[in-house]
Amino acid sequence: MALGVRLVQKVSSTRAFARVAPHLVPAMDRTVHKLTRGRVLLSAQILPGVVLTVPGARSGQPRTTPLACMPEHGGDAASGGGDRRNGEGRSGDRREGEPGSWILVGSNFGRTGHPAWTANLLAHPDGAVISWKGRDIPVRARLLAGAERAVVWEAALKFWPPYAAYQARIDREIRLFRLERRDESA
Repeated sequence: MALGVRLVQKVSSTRAFARVAPHLVPAMDRTVHKLTRGRVLLSAQILPGVVLTVPGARSGQPRTTPLACMPEHGGDAASGGGDRRNGEGRSGDRREGEPGSWILVGSNFGRTGHPAWTANLLAHPDGAVISWKGRDIPVRARLLAGAERAVVWEAALKFWPPYAAYQARIDREIRLFRLERRDESA
């Protein structure tokens, strides 16, 4: 593992990072994403990322949030997830290099409350769209629970170890969502 990635993991596990990052990281990502017409997320230089757009749980207005994600190329996290940065993998009826599904981790940087985007996905699981490397993909969100969640959580900890520090700081269970492509023709 590269020294830079280890350093970012160490820094991102701190409480100071949890206080500052929720304000800086999304703002930087939104700006770079807009300037590059959806092709680049600054934080994706360390972890793969998507820009999630989903109606607000109460307002119904579109809410757009840049998020780190764990691409799944074999259909589930137990298959090994994907490459930490570039999301390369098998292709089926999707474009080459695109994952079959994505895992989103509602860590909120280890802060006490669930991030707002998780409530939005719970309220509108079929209303989400992600921007993945400049391409908009309609997805269906599913909150993971039980044994399925446990398997994905273990894969997430291997993928990004700071998630363990986030969970240790809070009493709530971090929400995990699997986003699967939604068939627009149905």
